[in-house]
Amino acid sequence: MVHQPLLLALDQGTSSSRAAVFNPSGEIIASCSAPLKIEYPADGWVQQSPVDIWVSQKQAMAGLEKMLNDEQRQAVVTCGITNQRETTVLWNRSDSSPCGPALVWQDGRTSEICSEWKREGLDQEWSHRTGLLLDPYFSASKIHWLLNNEHSASSALARKDLCFGTIESWLLWQLTSGQYHCSDMSNASRTLLMDLERLEWVEAFCDTVGLPTQALPELVPCSGNFGKIQSGLPFAGVPIQALLGDQQAATLGQLCLKKGEAKCTYGTGAFLVINTGEQIHRSKDGLLSTLGWTDSKGSPTYCLEGSLFNAGTVVQWLRDGLQIIENAEQINSLANEVQDAAGVMLVPAFTGWGTPHWDPSARGLIIGITRDSQKGHLARAALEGIALSVATLVQLAQEAMGHQLSELAVDGGAAASNPLLQAQADSTGLTVRRPSNLESTAKGVALLAGIQAGVINDLQSLALNRHQDAEIFTPKMNSEARNIWRSKWDNAVQRSLKWHG
Repeated sequence: MVHQPLLLALDQGTSSSRAAVFNPSGEIIASCSAPLKIEYPADGWVQQSPVDIWVSQKQAMAGLEKMLNDEQRQAVVTCGITNQRETTVLWNRSDSSPCGPALVWQDGRTSEICSEWKREGLDQEWSHRTGLLLDPYFSASKIHWLLNNEHSASSALARKDLCFGTIESWLLWQLTSGQYHCSDMSNASRTLLMDLERLEWVEAFCDTVGLPTQALPELVPCSGNFGKIQSGLPFAGVPIQALLGDQQAATLGQLCLKKGEAKCTYGTGAFLVINTGEQIHRSKDGLLSTLGWTDSKGSPTYCLEGSLFNAGTVVQWLRDGLQIIENAEQINSLANEVQDAAGVMLVPAFTGWGTPHWDPSARGLIIGITRDSQKGHLARAALEGIALSVATLVQLAQEAMGHQLSELAVDGGAAASNPLLQAQADSTGLTVRRPSNLESTAKGVALLAGIQAGVINDLQSLALNRHQDAEIFTPKMNSEARNIWRSKWDNAVQRSLKWHG
């Protein structure tokens, strides 16, 4: 019997790297993950070793390959890469060695650079052409910081030996032994260096950053032929045929194929993404216009996005910082020990606010504590803080789109929490849909690679079955109670803004 073709996804995230194989129906066959260390050298600084990122991804690939039998291994016909976005790597073209650390998307050390650019009056054109805001979140200021603070980066620049890339670009370079230096349009749209309408690098922005055009990766569609995994590596010989930023991949994996369909991923941060079709939708309230994905010809599907920097990190903090839980799952049982949060609210602005405030100096806070407050109240407030943050994004997105969302598809590690998803339904008034498999990010890029490889005809037929085996959460709170709750939340958030300590 000939084994059906299998699709390999490499999913490089902030706290771990994952490798998974799917069948052409999007069902997961096997997956393996490897942890990844995050460094916090100063308040608001978040970085990783580019070598560690690659080693972690390679470990996940090797672990997955060992899980497959010979027939399954030979059935793997294509590979897609999806990744933490905005995280910035500079390296030497000649020997592939990194020029300093990878500055992670959460990193806020470049806030003064962004403020200086704003004082120079650059923010309006930058925002119009890229759909983004001048914020440390995006790659441009991270590149500028590395060039001015890492000797190896300035040295490579002087020798014309410098390469820049976001994580998919770095992984593709490693997987192909330096044969391909490319960035797909979904990731490139998060750098502050790509024109969202023209789908090309903006040379003037690169000049401001100090990055020569020869250091830029080739800008490519999200699906195509990007070489093969080199010999000596796990899955050697498999063609690489899709590149996609993680939030766009999750949107595709949730099969949000029609305009107005939305998903929220709860990973390290929380990200709401709404498909806006062929049209760029612009928001005046801090939502981002971004490229969702393209076909192999580069024809774009656009999205509107709200970005929160802290979601899963809240659970990690309760586990590692406060040590009131031993593992992430315990937050649910702890939260269920109490009927409600008893007025306690936790604002999860550990590393500043993304949408809608874009305030890197904001910090988290806990408010409403009394002598009767218990661990269960704090656990419930933590989950509700994530949900309420997302509810604000949903409201702004609905205002920008001019209509209500029909439902919210959810995924990511924290989406396994029933109390979180019930709070999400209650705080938004929307039906929340959780698929049986939460690996939507890996699934999305696997499906895109499958289309390029010719083993999937289209995704519309898969979308017809997306409610199959899904769990549905419906609101249990009336609108009056919801409005009071949300008003208290807004008040708490205002107290967290511009907190310089």
